[in-house]
Formats: sequence, C-alpha cells, structure tokens
Amino acid sequence: MRLRCSKFVLSGSLALVSTLFAVTAGAQQTAQPAERSARFVDGIAAIVDSQVITLRQVDSEAAVIAKQLQAQNIPLPDQETLRLQVLNRLIDQTIQEQEGKRLGIVITPEFLENAVKMVAERNKLTPEKLRQEITKTGMTWDEYLKTLRHDLLLDQLRQRMVDERIYISDAEVDAYLKSQGVQARSNTAVSQPSAAASPIYIELAQILVRVPEGADSNTERNQRLKAEALLARVKAGEDFAGVAAAASEGPEALTGGVLGIRPLTGWPDLFIENIKDLSSGQVSGLVRSGQGYHILKVTHHGGQDNNVDPSLGHGQTSGAPAEQGPMMVTQTKARHILIKLSQVRDDEQAKERIEQLKQRINQGESFEVLARSNSEDSTAPQGGDLGWLTPGETVPAFEQAMDSLQPGQVSEPVRSQFGWHLIRVDDRRTKNMENEYRRMQARQHLFEQRVEPALDDWLSQLRGSVYIDNRLEKALSSEQ
Repeated sequence: MRLRCSKFVLSGSLALVSTLFAVTAGAQQTAQPAERSARFVDGIAAIVDSQVITLRQVDSEAAVIAKQLQAQNIPLPDQETLRLQVLNRLIDQTIQEQEGKRLGIVITPEFLENAVKMVAERNKLTPEKLRQEITKTGMTWDEYLKTLRHDLLLDQLRQRMVDERIYISDAEVDAYLKSQGVQARSNTAVSQPSAAASPIYIELAQILVRVPEGADSNTERNQRLKAEALLARVKAGEDFAGVAAAASEGPEALTGGVLGIRPLTGWPDLFIENIKDLSSGQVSGLVRSGQGYHILKVTHHGGQDNNVDPSLGHGQTSGAPAEQGPMMVTQTKARHILIKLSQVRDDEQAKERIEQLKQRINQGESFEVLARSNSEDSTAPQGGDLGWLTPGETVPAFEQAMDSLQPGQVSEPVRSQFGWHLIRVDDRRTKNMENEYRRMQARQHLFEQRVEPALDDWLSQLRGSVYIDNRLEKALSSEQ
C-alpha cells in the first residue's frame, strides 16, 4: 500500500469556503421554517440499521440549510421537500459514520485542528480570520467544524475503500502522455496556448436523478422521465440551483448542486464530452452514467488567471503534465510496520501493540521479520518494504517522521489516518525525476478522473447494504 497523500482531502470544505466567501452581507438572513405538524416534532424520521434519526434533528438541520441557501440566493424548496432532502443527507452521513466506526477511523481534535490550518492556508488566511469569515456568512463555527469533520471522515473512507481499487497501467499513462503531446502540437498549430501552459478551468453544478443498479425497464423509464421534466424546468428558465436543492439526488444537492472547479481535463471523460462546447451559464442535455441521469451546468468557464483560484475547487487537479527541466529530488528508501484500528481494536490498543513491537526491535529483533508477521499492510510479505519514496507520495504525518530519520534509524510510533506505524529509513539518494514527475502527474490526473465515480459507486453499494426505514418519507407519501 502506497500511503497516498490525497489531493481530495478537505475538498468539500475548500469548496464550501469559496462559496461562502462569495456571499454578500445583504443576503445573510435566517429563513423561517414553515409550520410543522405537531405529531412530527419528537418523532422518528428514519432508522438506519439500529440508529435513530429524529425529526427534531431533521428540523434543526433544515433550519441551518435554509439559512445557508438563502444567504447564497438559492430559492428554497417547500418545507416538506427540504426536510426530505435534509433527511437523505443525514441518512448518508449516518451510514458513512457507521462505516468509519466499523473501520476504526477516528477524527481526533488534533487532526481537525490541522485541517483548519490547511484550509486557512489555502485561502491565504489565519485560522482566526477564517473563523471570522465563516461566521460572517451566518454559519456558526461549530456547524463549519461539523462539516469539516465529516469531510475528513469521507476522505479517509475513500482512501481506505476506494483508492486501491483504481489501477492505472503504464500503457494508460503512455497513451495519456502521447495524447497530450498531440493536443499541444495541435494547439500550437492554431496559435493557441497549450493546455499545459494555460489550463482552462471549469466550474460545474449538477442535478442527479439516480437509477438503481440493476433497475428494470419500468424504473429506468420513470427515472428518465423525471430527469427530462427537471431538464425542461431548467431550460424554461427556472433557477438551476433551486431545482438542484429541491430535486437532485446527489450529495451536493443542498449546496445548489455545485461540484466545484477544476481544469477541463480533470473532469470525468463522460462529463468532458458533454460540456466541452458549453459556455458559462449553459446547461447540458441528459448525461447517462452508471449512477443515473445527470444535468450539468457550466457555472464558470475561463483561464487560470480569470480570478479563479483552482485550489478552492472540489477535487483539485494539476491538469495536463507541464514541460519540466531537470528535477533533482531526494528520495528515501523505507520500510514500515502498520497496525490498523478496527472495530475490535481502538486507538489505544493499536498504539500499545506498536509500542510492544518497537521494544522488540530495540532488543535486537529483525524489523523485516516483525513486519512480515505483524504488519497489516500489503507490504508485509516484503518485510514492510515501501521502495523509493518521493516527497509528497506519503501522507504528511508519515513523511514528516520519515524525513527526521537517518539511514538505519527506526522511528517512534507514528499515528496517521491508516493507524500506527514504525518506520525505518534504509537509504537516501538524489535523482533527476523529470520523466518520473511527468508520469506521476499523468497517473494522478487519470486517477482523479476515476476516483469520484468509483467513490459514488462504493457509497451507493454501501447504502444498499444497510437497513433504512425512512418513516418521514412514508408519512408524507401517505398524506398525498
């Protein structure tokens, strides 16, 4: 397992910050929830496995969301629709939190604090200034931290359950680099800057109508008709963000369907094909994917220097690999032993286990032998050998500890989102990484194109495996 330093970490919160900063002070008014039926106030909205979501939770969250939608000038759905949208989001969050607990994923206060610092730095702010800017929008700091904490959990779930399922072959990297070379020559021939020199950044929003996996022809037809009706409403001039908030089944529905901003080539191929000829404000036709029917809107279309900060987008990517000169990089050859957290092993138990292994190494036992018999990483059969590591290839906590070691030294226990590690540095070298860096950029670009569809598929499968009793939806349906 490569301890990939995810470029998607904090992406949702970064996109949230950029959206919040665009809100004008005059729009910061609290929406008043509609009168609700007294029999719903303290009832059960849904049961997810054995966990209850109350209607009080739904209404409390709906009030917060209504406030945020109004601050962003997004038309509010009717109260019943808003409650259902909020409940579906709470169901998804509950499922993800349950899965995180099962896997032993813990978002510690220190981890959350570091994430706040990272978001602040990316927005060229101090943490205190970030807090001030967030609260100006009408969102409380506690609400923001709750959102950020869940973003971190989802990112770690993705790293654990999705990333290693995505395989990028050398042949695919070769083909991608070749295609970029052909595109660059073509651009030069028509006197346009190459994609590598000046990537075109696209911001997208979507309305998603899901089609369950293995759906019969009746369900497929009904969902397509629903998507066509939503597309007709948008084409007729209805506010896209308002329709998304009321009817989209995507996780970003309650932020107006905003997916974020990235280079054109950073979007999935299916999206690129359907948006490449669209200008700002234009909307695609229906786009069928494995998830269902998408309606895509280009909310921004422009170059990197058009007052767009790509670092604020969801799922940042570097775009096409740029031309590089010699790149002399110090690489580290390292091994590690990993003890993971799990449903039956909490943080303290994992730490105690790694400390015991550290004592055995100090007493003369072989690092390689202990890694083979104890490490819970895919490198265990190779004695924990991670090979030659390039800066940025591992998560920050791991890299920081590794960089502090001299060849032959073994670290103290190191905590990362994967669990507890012991690290041994075997050697270091300086190498010209020009070609490897270009290939790494290409591989990362291809990975980023595939990871979000793969995450969506995994989350859909996860939701399908959980018992859900949506009582609010049933109650509202029976009243109609």
